[in-house]
Amino acid sequence: MSEVSLEETAPGRLQIRGDLTFATAAAVWKTSRRLLAKADREITVDLSGVRRADSAGLALLVEWLRLAKKRKLHLTLANLPAQLQAMARAYDLENLLPIRHG
Repeated sequence: MSEVSLEETAPGRLQIRGDLTFATAAAVWKTSRRLLAKADREITVDLSGVRRADSAGLALLVEWLRLAKKRKLHLTLANLPAQLQAMARAYDLENLLPIRHG
């Protein structure tokens, strides 16, 4: 079974660890909606702890962007793993997603 955790590590900063896949995306979405609802103006999601991802994980990132825009939040995706970067490039989403490298 795939394991994943999403937690607030500091005000405006979330950390995801584990597999961001079809098996985990719904649970992460549920937790992230609650955490994003608490956000003030800016939110950074650190993805350096993601071990594995698939298209459901990429879809979740797009949903976070949609929700952030709706709530007028500035969302940054930090440390996007190479696997998610490659998928974003393949689906021509690199310029849409607010990715910060490093």
